[in-house]
Amino acid sequence: MKNISTYIASILFVGSLMVSCESTELDLTQDPNFLSPEQASPDFFLNSIQEDFARLIEGDADNDPNDNFVGGGNVSGDGFSILGSELTRLMPFGARDYRGGYQDIDTDDEWDNAYRGILFDIRLMTPVAEESSLTHHLGIAQFIEAYTLVTLVDFFGDIPYSEALHAPEILNPTLDSGESVYAAALSLLDQAISNFSSDSASEPPTDYFYGGDYDKWVNAANTLKLKIYVQTRLVDPSAAASFNAIINSGNYIMDTADDFDWFWPGTSASQPDVRHPRFGINYASAGGTDYISNWLTNLIDTSGDPRLRYYFYRQTLDVPNQDGFPPDEELLTCSLQTPPAHYVSGGFTFCALPNGYWGRDHGDDEGTPPDGLLRSTFGVYPAGGRFDDDSFSEIAQSNNTDSFGAGGVGITPILDAFMVDFWRAEMALAANQPGAAATHLESALTKQIAKVRSFVSNDGGADLSFEPTSTDVTDFIDATVAAFNGASGDDQWDVLAEQYFVSHYGNGIETYNFYRRTGYPTTLQPNREPDPGAFIRSMYYPNQAVTSNSNITQKSDQTVQVFWDTNPASGFPFSN
Repeated sequence: MKNISTYIASILFVGSLMVSCESTELDLTQDPNFLSPEQASPDFFLNSIQEDFARLIEGDADNDPNDNFVGGGNVSGDGFSILGSELTRLMPFGARDYRGGYQDIDTDDEWDNAYRGILFDIRLMTPVAEESSLTHHLGIAQFIEAYTLVTLVDFFGDIPYSEALHAPEILNPTLDSGESVYAAALSLLDQAISNFSSDSASEPPTDYFYGGDYDKWVNAANTLKLKIYVQTRLVDPSAAASFNAIINSGNYIMDTADDFDWFWPGTSASQPDVRHPRFGINYASAGGTDYISNWLTNLIDTSGDPRLRYYFYRQTLDVPNQDGFPPDEELLTCSLQTPPAHYVSGGFTFCALPNGYWGRDHGDDEGTPPDGLLRSTFGVYPAGGRFDDDSFSEIAQSNNTDSFGAGGVGITPILDAFMVDFWRAEMALAANQPGAAATHLESALTKQIAKVRSFVSNDGGADLSFEPTSTDVTDFIDATVAAFNGASGDDQWDVLAEQYFVSHYGNGIETYNFYRRTGYPTTLQPNREPDPGAFIRSMYYPNQAVTSNSNITQKSDQTVQVFWDTNPASGFPFSN
């Protein structure tokens, strides 16, 4: 522990990139950054790193002042997945123009959590773990660092890395190119695999992901490499070969049982709230905060998709101006409005959906009416809400235990077997191998739908007679694959992309990346505004980063493309 005093002391000088705010991680740790050198433990650090990592993706629900998500902004609950979900219609985007939709303050929390939380704690833990030969602690930290770096590049482009976290020597780290940071992430994964494959002096007492199975960690590291190669396929001529080499090795996540997900146990509602954040934000006595996406819901509802009742829960069947129910200016203002001309000409749904699905359109910036106990909300997958069994009753009511559904027991899907199959389908279709793409599409749907259906067991009050049958599932998969095989060109990409989006519900990072890589699907509901401006190709740098680091200059706008996005600067992606 001889080096820890130096690292703890550096907290005094780190400025905006060097103070972690994490506390009481899932009731298992103390904040390592408030420990004395004698108390500091790699075990505490690793617990903090793992939970901060989950919240980097999914965000926070309870605004606990002791964690890294205490800022404001337009995004409820924060997390990179939420940003990506809103831009790709998995959740509604609440602005009529892209430029104003997200401001620099909207990503302060994510940046703060990445640097002050995850990366700083890794820097503090690493010398102690190295000195004590804790190779498995190091491997987990290196994996998480690699994923964090890749995600920061995907959303911001060039970021501080090589000079970051070196206070007091360097207080204004320069930006590294996104390409060099990706290369650093691949190097970290090689180191992680080596550490996972070695004997450790002692094991982490808490491995939230794999419970100490380091063969699974090796496969997860290789799967993260697959993700990197897919994302760089437009700029790296060797990406496909590198991707296929891992596939041929068989050392990656192939089975759902080995999926790399964060599990939300739902055992506590405050400080920290360990229910799924989407549950914590929406399953309150006053009802939901988020809206469901009209585009996504309509696609699932009209295609016979068996995931409908698992993804969404309806609190009422009476949606204004639908199914004979009258318009209501107070509850749904747009129910009295005429659809925009570009919605009519494109054949897009507007304002409301039939069958009780109460959501919002892309770009709907209207205020919040008193509809919290009327709007549709998150279901049993992945957020741990209610399975929709036609109860049509209010959520989270103290007089009805069934109204809490699964109580927030859910997951954040991060690197899953079905995702790999979708990547294989994308790589095959890009290589003009539609037959192989169809095979991988079928495998992806089979795995993901089975995974979704398994979550109904978490909702003990659900009437399971409303579950789709095995025949329903088979018929849907067969029809989707047939539609893919019967299409060509853009239409074939649209089929793949729509199913990619639906299946990645719960991980908007993947859909945002896919959309910028391919431009598909072309079928996305457009913004309510006919001319919302250019699509967001990367986020503004966070306000705190720009104001505290003289080497970061704010972007002129959000059309700056990350290094792997070599697609046209205008008219892309294909929907807006």
